[in-house]
Amino acid sequence: MGCSNCGTTKGGKPSGCKSNGGCSTGGCNRLNVHDWLANLPFSDPESGCRIIEVSFNQGSRKEFYRNATTLALTNGEMVSVEGVSGFDVGEVSMTGELVRLQMKKKGVEEKSPDFKKVLRRSTDKDLEVLQQNKAREKEALVRSRAIARRLKLEMKMSEVEIQADGRKATFFYIADDRVDFRELIKLYAGEFRLKVEMRQIGARQEAAKVGGIGSCGRELCCSTWLSDFKSVNTTAARYQNLSINQSKLSGQCGRLKCCLNYELDTYLDALQNFPDNVEFLQVAKGTATLIKKDIFKNLMWYVLPDSNKQYPMTIERVKKIRQMNLQNTVPDTLDPVEVTTGKPKEESETGFVDLVGQISLKTLEKADRKKKHGHKHHSQHNSGSGRGAGPENSGGGRGAGPEDGSRGAGPGNPGGRREGQPDNNGRRGRDGNAGGNPDAKKTGPPPPPGAPPPNRDRGRRR
Repeated sequence: MGCSNCGTTKGGKPSGCKSNGGCSTGGCNRLNVHDWLANLPFSDPESGCRIIEVSFNQGSRKEFYRNATTLALTNGEMVSVEGVSGFDVGEVSMTGELVRLQMKKKGVEEKSPDFKKVLRRSTDKDLEVLQQNKAREKEALVRSRAIARRLKLEMKMSEVEIQADGRKATFFYIADDRVDFRELIKLYAGEFRLKVEMRQIGARQEAAKVGGIGSCGRELCCSTWLSDFKSVNTTAARYQNLSINQSKLSGQCGRLKCCLNYELDTYLDALQNFPDNVEFLQVAKGTATLIKKDIFKNLMWYVLPDSNKQYPMTIERVKKIRQMNLQNTVPDTLDPVEVTTGKPKEESETGFVDLVGQISLKTLEKADRKKKHGHKHHSQHNSGSGRGAGPENSGGGRGAGPEDGSRGAGPGNPGGRREGQPDNNGRRGRDGNAGGNPDAKKTGPPPPPGAPPPNRDRGRRR
């Protein structure tokens, strides 16, 4: 998940993605918590919480550390903390009074001596060593999988996390049964030259580390905010009237989706109004069988034998028929209710007119074609291929202006014809003006300059 703001904050830290010095939007980490107590003043500053929460590996692991220094740390800062035989580098994810609430939720005592200490703010050298060791994790993961496959161990290496100083590596693996990895640890220690710790995780923890997009279109809950995984079974799906389809009810981890428990309490409260032992009702036409319950509309659907029609009934009617059956009384009909699926129309008149549908595609196409034709005619008019009427038309069509190159009507037109002079097509002038004679016919191509006039005798040849 990336942040949309890529500017620079007032403190001088870039607020873009990839944790570039401290992401102010929090989109580069998992399991982020909004500190809603950050701007509230306290009467006794000395009683403030000295414990901070630090996240590692982009929020996949979080731990509490005691701030024994006088540093005023804020969220997003990189700090160097105590590690195993060295130091580790993480990002401050929570400070202040909100840490006390988080520790109370997880059952951690504030005065416990087991808290490790914050050493200092991370220097440039610490961050450089961190980047060098983080670059080794992918190669170590590939190599560790090859070694486990060579030993024929029934386990899957999911992730490798190397400490910032490069003295320790934690290998996360998935296995169905217990695995004897004593020989494996020796090979890892000799291969990578560091202290090895093996930690087993489940399929849900692996999905949280890998991340992804769920069927709802959002990021996985386990990789964004869900920290504790409760057991999920198919009973939750049955209470919610969901079809038992393993492919639809399973998440990317291969287990049942955690979101099946989100609305389970609401469904259980709504189901308390529905009667029990009403799967079968006796009526005059036979035994009515319950097929489903509409929890939101408080309806129960029944079917009669030898019929596929479904009859929706209210809870009160079902209780009444059940009471009659207990008294050995059989009603004549079920008296179902009518269920309308469409949305009722509003009687109030709207203040606007719906014009959608009154404009057809044919009308738009005709207007477009007319526009293109007008554009084409305008282009031909400018190039002189048609009849030119402008004073600057110099093409080969008919011209009415004084500077027309083919036919001129003005007395000073150098390209026009005089009275009785044939035009370029061998036609005479018409009515003594510059136009052609309607009775004249074509006699051939125009004569060359300086040649005598052509023979106009149409009856004989020379």
